[in-house]
Amino acid sequence: MKINKIASQPDRAGRLSLRFEDGTTMRLFRQTIEDFCLYAGKELSDEEMKNLTESAGAMSAKMRAVRILSASGVSKKDLEHRLIQKGEKAEHAKNAVAWMEELDLVDDRKTALHVVERCISKGYGLARAKQALYEKRIPKEYWEEALRDYPDQIEHIVAFLQAKLPDAGDKKQLKKVIDALMRKGHSYGAIRKALDKLSWGDPEFQED
Repeated sequence: MKINKIASQPDRAGRLSLRFEDGTTMRLFRQTIEDFCLYAGKELSDEEMKNLTESAGAMSAKMRAVRILSASGVSKKDLEHRLIQKGEKAEHAKNAVAWMEELDLVDDRKTALHVVERCISKGYGLARAKQALYEKRIPKEYWEEALRDYPDQIEHIVAFLQAKLPDAGDKKQLKKVIDALMRKGHSYGAIRKALDKLSWGDPEFQED
């Protein structure tokens, strides 16, 4: 297969477009082009095309892994899952994650701590933090350490109640606010304590 043209400008992902004599195109990172010494007019054998395609796929998975990781903290399993969802081959995704781990760029323990810190800063309850760890596919062996000193968030619940419920006697609105706090992962017990702290005790509000 002969290369007819190599684009001079990369796309937004940093890849250069190669056009072959049969009209097909391939997008490659500059490193891959340099590794294979590619240039316009070069003829590639079937074996060379096979190796180029495999190498391009592996590099694509690695670069996509870097972009995903830079956008948000992810676990190894979550990163691999996202890469496959984006269209990377399972083998390339697994190898890309291993490559990131070797570079100390992905660490499940650190990710677990980061996820929990974010939940605390957002005022989420313990249940929501556990859900976040599950959604991020963090291995449970890292949960205990990350959640060990999780605060009760009573002060946050009090502030939330005061902001969302100007009329403490509005039972209908109170139920909506309590439901919202439950969705944020707060327990009935914690909400009860916050209500008591505000002297908004409601005999109709019962803990499980």
